[in-house]
Amino acid sequence: MKPNLIKIGNDDISSLLFKKIEEHHYSSPFHFHNLCELNYVVDSWGKRMVGDNINNFAAGDLVLMSPNLPHIWYNDPSVLNNPSETKLARAVVIYFPFDFLIKLAGDDIVILKTQKLLEKAKRGIRFYGKTQEEVTLKLKHITEKNGFSKTIEFLEIMNILIESKEFEPLASVGFTHNLNEKDTERMNKVLKYIMQNFAKPISLNELAEVANMTPPAFSSFFKKRTQKCFSSFLNEIRIGHACKLLQDLEITISEVCYSSGFQNFTNFNKFFKQFTGKIPRDYRKHCIDLGS
Repeated sequence: MKPNLIKIGNDDISSLLFKKIEEHHYSSPFHFHNLCELNYVVDSWGKRMVGDNINNFAAGDLVLMSPNLPHIWYNDPSVLNNPSETKLARAVVIYFPFDFLIKLAGDDIVILKTQKLLEKAKRGIRFYGKTQEEVTLKLKHITEKNGFSKTIEFLEIMNILIESKEFEPLASVGFTHNLNEKDTERMNKVLKYIMQNFAKPISLNELAEVANMTPPAFSSFFKKRTQKCFSSFLNEIRIGHACKLLQDLEITISEVCYSSGFQNFTNFNKFFKQFTGKIPRDYRKHCIDLGS
């Protein structure tokens, strides 16, 4: 079955496409497409899934992806359930063909550096530090520019990213996707359900029903598409949420445990250490030390 590529404007795009997102919440489904994507979160928060990597995102999140890498930015329930008309999801996204920069380079050293960057971006890469600060400052105003000035600004941004060493890969080295049209529809239903209900008990049977599959078939389907078993995926979502809550010192660790979907403190400590290498108390202390 033919892969389900989401359409980004003109299918024959040969240069740049700039997109400014201002919505109540992120609404794009779990998808992939045939263009490179530079994604900057101006203001929002939630969970980001790139390939088989799941993590929190917040304002300033800066990610570069090469074509055909499945991804989704999904807001936390606190955003989705907010009844106000406030635009809680604001972002700037730039799409460009894989060979766009290589054709413009005209210099063997620059071409090589560009190829290396885009090769790394096949796993998705998140930029941080001074690189993130410098690039996001430029991206905040790039959609206001016109003509060549917008293209020049983009090229300056990419030059910073090409030279940067302040980044981390997202998807695992061995990640490969094999989604088709029917798969993406099912995965979107399942991911939406998990993201909206991870703070409550969720059973395999429950999700199998959402996917309209038998529990054994769903278990196999989910592991093949995410390269994680359902329970591990769910715990990873919950621990990521707990990491965010632990940074708020007004919330007790016990409250963090139950607000993240864990039914007892023993399991919370066990899985938290499994995913982060620290128990919740030490993780909170580490966050305090970093902020001091």
